[in-house]
Amino acid sequence: MSSSVPTLTSLLKQTDIEDHEEILKAAESALKRSKSDLDVQHVKVVALLKLDRFDDAIQAFEDGGDKLKEKAELEYAYALYKAGKPSEAAQIARQGGDRGHKHVEAQASYRTENFKRATELYQQLASRLEDDAEADLRINTGAVEAQLEWAGQGELVQKKKPGREDMEAFETAFNAACGSIARGELGQGEVLLRRARDLCNALEDLSEEEKKAELLPITVQQIYVLSRQGRIEEAGKLARSIDARSIPDVSTRHIAAVNSVAASGSAANPFMAQRLVARDIESLKPDYPFHFQSSVLQQNKYATDLQSMKFGGTADSTAEAISKQASPSLDAYHNSLSVVNAAAHARNQTGKEALKHILPLLEKRPNDVGLILTIVQLYVLTGNLSSAITLVESFLGRLEQSSAASELDVRYAPGLVGTVTSLYHSAGRRAHAQTEFAKAATYWRRKSRERPAGVVHMFKTAGSALLESQEPEHQRLASEIFTELHERDESDRYAAAGLLAASPEEASSSQTSSLQPIDRLISTIDTDSLENAGIAQQPSSSNAALAAKRKRPVADDGKPKKPKKMLKSRMPKDYDPSKQPDPERWLPLRDRSTYRPKGGKKGKAKQNLYSQGAAPALESEGSRPATPAAEVVKGKQQGGAGGAKKKKGKGGKW
Repeated sequence: MSSSVPTLTSLLKQTDIEDHEEILKAAESALKRSKSDLDVQHVKVVALLKLDRFDDAIQAFEDGGDKLKEKAELEYAYALYKAGKPSEAAQIARQGGDRGHKHVEAQASYRTENFKRATELYQQLASRLEDDAEADLRINTGAVEAQLEWAGQGELVQKKKPGREDMEAFETAFNAACGSIARGELGQGEVLLRRARDLCNALEDLSEEEKKAELLPITVQQIYVLSRQGRIEEAGKLARSIDARSIPDVSTRHIAAVNSVAASGSAANPFMAQRLVARDIESLKPDYPFHFQSSVLQQNKYATDLQSMKFGGTADSTAEAISKQASPSLDAYHNSLSVVNAAAHARNQTGKEALKHILPLLEKRPNDVGLILTIVQLYVLTGNLSSAITLVESFLGRLEQSSAASELDVRYAPGLVGTVTSLYHSAGRRAHAQTEFAKAATYWRRKSRERPAGVVHMFKTAGSALLESQEPEHQRLASEIFTELHERDESDRYAAAGLLAASPEEASSSQTSSLQPIDRLISTIDTDSLENAGIAQQPSSSNAALAAKRKRPVADDGKPKKPKKMLKSRMPKDYDPSKQPDPERWLPLRDRSTYRPKGGKKGKAKQNLYSQGAAPALESEGSRPATPAAEVVKGKQQGGAGGAKKKKGKGGKW
């Protein structure tokens, strides 16, 4: 553009245009005269972003070329993020170092489920607020921490319990509720959801329509919590109170529809439920759900397929997905597909009938964790505990001989260790359970940097079990486990109590300072009420006298007196004190050795039939062998030489 023609930016400085449509028209008009003006192109893409026309903004960047992308790098990353391309947006935003780039990268990392990176970025932004609102950062940080809990990375969350500041806005209360629900604290999550609802309804700067839109995700989450708590009627009533079709977010709308089907209990028409649940997850993009949500949605789809008796298709589709994943694997979704595949082969049967169809699958997939756990569960339900233990031991033994680190991680996974030790405890094999805990604890103590989330809980259980062992090595290992747990978290009372129990002579007052003193623990105990409630008391004088009467009297020399003779009226008529009584007098007559049944040998053989555990009488050589009951078949009457002829009587006629 020539210097005589004023640029668009200088014109905008001299005007009061606030309508982004007008700015866009002015930019396009200027670009007709000069397509290569970077300033005008920059104004155009900003106007498109303000109008939420993200696809058009990306097209404008493509038309402007690399120079425009370099000049408006932040706007380009933001456009990619809003257009459903978070991976590319995070990569571009990472190249810049200012706060704007960090905000976009954090949002894009959140969308790509890189929650660890998002947490790091928000911590950097919160360390220096500058122009950012502290409340907005707290809201975004709470959302990321909730997702960390859902993703199984709860150890990265710094704050587990909601604080007072989380109760000031409905967004922070909702995020705190999601974090509690992810940790399994459903009661606390329900309370926080109600708090979020009340705070949203109390806002005066929101219209009724805006409040309704904000309350929809809260209601959907409440339906989930009520269903998990078994309050199906309340969940169904709440699900019927909302219109899922009015939810603008595509993923939330689909989740609300699925929850309404699940909250209704067993559907009268499973085919209708299958039609409502069956939807391709890819069709929900760019508002696609997170991985933990999509996996559950896919499992719901398979569940409705099984209810609709689509066994063949479900078995084939799950088998194809299983074949793409290497085994053994600890991936929860992969192992859940194995369970669905087993249910499809068993045609929804359980017990021994299901085992007949599922056991052949083990020959094809011997290292499938989900399949093995399914068979173990069926063995336990049928009371075959020994087969369940044998199956798990053989599987773990194969993995233990492997040299691959991934297979050894599966071998000592906390879930599998908990399964085998639970089976040992059910079988009364406590020593085997302690040995298993010792092996798993020793393995994970060597890998301090690559531990899964459940190792800390396994350490606590293993330490408690090893404290009960009589082996010196187990006692030493328990002490080392609780020492490590206490060093990791000095406020952990369980670790402090375990450390005190493992080595009371070495535990210092600083290590056990988190434990409650004994005086404080018993300060609220009312001993009088406990005694009145039934604590054993010393016998009183009257009780002692009554007990003395019941005892055998003692003579002066300290020896007990001889008992009095029994009255003749209580003795049998044929009683002879010189004869020893029959030791079998308390047995029934037919069970005594002197009993002789009527009928000789036949009577004795017949009598043996009624005796539990008695051996059958041997047949004599002349006796006719009995006909087996299962082989008794009524023959067809035939004429001729082979048939039995009827004897003709005197004067009789055929």
